[in-house]
Amino acid sequence: MRKPTSFGRITALICLFSFLIALAIYFWCLHFFRDEFPSVGRLTKEFPEVVYLGQGPAGDEQIEIHFRKRRPLGWVPLSAVSAGTLAAIVVSEDWAFYQHRGYDPAQMSEAIKADIRKKKFARGASTITQQVVKNLFLEKDKKIWRKIKELYLAIELEKALGKRKILEIYLNIAQWGRGVYGIGAASMYYFKKTPDQLTAREGAFLAMLLPSPVRYNQSFRRGELTPFARSQIRSILEKMVRAQRLSAEDFSREITEPLVFRNQS
Repeated sequence: MRKPTSFGRITALICLFSFLIALAIYFWCLHFFRDEFPSVGRLTKEFPEVVYLGQGPAGDEQIEIHFRKRRPLGWVPLSAVSAGTLAAIVVSEDWAFYQHRGYDPAQMSEAIKADIRKKKFARGASTITQQVVKNLFLEKDKKIWRKIKELYLAIELEKALGKRKILEIYLNIAQWGRGVYGIGAASMYYFKKTPDQLTAREGAFLAMLLPSPVRYNQSFRRGELTPFARSQIRSILEKMVRAQRLSAEDFSREITEPLVFRNQS
């Protein structure tokens, strides 16, 4: 029997060593991507629940995200939210929601221009889909790597879920005030109503809160709309008219009727 030559033994060792390195790289990549890019597909079978823990030392909101096999208590189906409220939130937060595939190239381009001018992350361009993955799966910083992950996961979420499901999740995890999470809690907190009873103007008020709910809800604390809130609500209602989600007649009625908060009734 012919013995292997030194060259053959060296070649075999090199092949074995290369295989082990490739195997190590494979498992490292698998571990890395599993940690860095969590599976958004779990939302096809699970329901996210925001659990409010209170305020931290710096006054920030302390929350936990739990994923449930069944709908959490207080979960509101999309069919149980008034059409006016849905329209107000979509035109305010993500005008092209039903057209894009998870991200809005036009808004991203404008955001990049604004960031370059100010030499910092001055403007966000997150769609509703991106906000869902950011709030459920990602850290809150504004680093470039986080934005890359947010973009990738948003595209994956759009593949896994339909628009209605994504919007339903968004409405049930969004913050609407200090310790107020979900459209059901928000409608009761501000207006003592269920979401299906909200008017277009009340929906516009809730939409106005979303960029900064704790800061913008001073109208509720004062019991009357601030000039800023009045202007923003009018702007949202005008967008609804342009999007043909509100008639001119209904706009005139909504803009003149008083907004009555829970603490005024």
